[in-house]
Amino acid sequence: MTIVESVVVAMLGLLAEPGRCESLTALTLPNTTMTSVRWVAEGPYTPPPVPVGRAAPDQTAAPPILPAHCRVTAVMKPSSDSHIGMELWLPQDWNGKFQMVGNGGWAGIISYPAMVRALLEGYATASTDAGHRQEGPSALGGSATFAIGHREKLIDLAYRSVHETAVQAKAIIASYYRSAARLSYWNGCSTGGRQGLILAQKYPDDFDAILAGAPANSWSEMHAWDLASSVPPTIDPAQRVPATKLALVRDTVLEACDAKDGVKDGLLNEPRACTFDIATLQCSGGDSESCLTAPQVMAIRRLRAPARTASGQLVFVGLNPGTETGWALRLNGQPLSVAVGSFQVAHDDANWDPRTFDLDRDLKIVNEKVGSLLNATNPDLSRFKARGGKLLLFHGWSDPLIPAGNTINYYDSVLAKMGQDQADWLRLFMVPGMGHCQGGEGPSQVNWMAALERWRESGRAPDRIDAARVAANRLEMTRPLCPYPQVADYIGVGSTNDAGSFVCKVKD
Repeated sequence: MTIVESVVVAMLGLLAEPGRCESLTALTLPNTTMTSVRWVAEGPYTPPPVPVGRAAPDQTAAPPILPAHCRVTAVMKPSSDSHIGMELWLPQDWNGKFQMVGNGGWAGIISYPAMVRALLEGYATASTDAGHRQEGPSALGGSATFAIGHREKLIDLAYRSVHETAVQAKAIIASYYRSAARLSYWNGCSTGGRQGLILAQKYPDDFDAILAGAPANSWSEMHAWDLASSVPPTIDPAQRVPATKLALVRDTVLEACDAKDGVKDGLLNEPRACTFDIATLQCSGGDSESCLTAPQVMAIRRLRAPARTASGQLVFVGLNPGTETGWALRLNGQPLSVAVGSFQVAHDDANWDPRTFDLDRDLKIVNEKVGSLLNATNPDLSRFKARGGKLLLFHGWSDPLIPAGNTINYYDSVLAKMGQDQADWLRLFMVPGMGHCQGGEGPSQVNWMAALERWRESGRAPDRIDAARVAANRLEMTRPLCPYPQVADYIGVGSTNDAGSFVCKVKD
């Protein structure tokens, strides 16, 4: 930020006060009703009440101290069946920028934790519930029943809610600070990654830079693969695999493939190079905890394999070696509810039985009814590139929910469409050992937004991003993350837990 910009931002901060906050109630916006506008003094963050049946968040750590800010809640109704909730937090000490944060699963909630992080960095920050509210207990990803028979609500979820929130939030920001945000950022993972990509494809002027992690952008195909790979254990109990055996598979895979990247560290830098044959773990006699039965081998092979139609057409990629301990939800006899939801909507039937799933028949239906709206697979990002946008993609190699190969395939499709040299605005980072969006046994603590800011604001492209693994408040490892297809290569001297002992390079 230049000196002039710093002075301007400081002056704008003087305008951000309780009186100006309350004055927003008089602001009139298209299809938008302010439901609450209030000043929040500096103090400990108090999370909203947890709906009945939902698990309460971990409250063992001290709550963050939030800066003073104006908190705006609103409802947008761009269609007769729309009810899109949004929140916007406007800090008194504003950095002059806007950051909107994404959702997960079928959305239905305001992403408060991500808003907290953005506010602490001085951003004006917004989130939307994507047009509905998830209430009561739900399995992973939430319920899709809100969209059955409600195409407008499905459109809201697909793209309209994030676009409308961005537009109205920017208008409120301009009114409140008497100046528009000088830059707008998107920050999302999983469904939030899908939202980021559909914004780049459909509304390229909404954001100056987009962070899209583990994007669920091939929504309908991914859910078809989910059911193709996980429904059989629902029908055949012999194919269910207990968690202890999944740990056995993961440990055996690491033993066979870990050192292939030159460092034995419990991580697979390039899992696709691991060709370990799971059949070597098949029991030669009776079933035991130290081997797999033939049906269990079959179930694991199906999760690793891509789904294909009867004619051989690729539907979606399979899971990588090294992700096995995250497969319990898939092999316990119950298909993922988030995937079942797509087919409930496609068949207009909340009681649709996943045991009736047929890949060729149901893929066509779900692509037409759901994928035509939610999929964000268009590789032509020329309009986003032309307006100076930056797109930073990332995915954990050990993601057990969304196979990492999907993001690589989308990245490759953009290069195939737009040309191989797109590194001035598009980069992909693969993270060894990281699970879904975060966590895992690898170096998963990464300041993605800082890298994106430096790229967009200072022209410093992320040639490498150092990441860390911290356990029990102890730094255990640092490791560089490299722009794909480069990987972190050990130089042969120094600690393998030190990022300085690695260089980024393309390996043969």
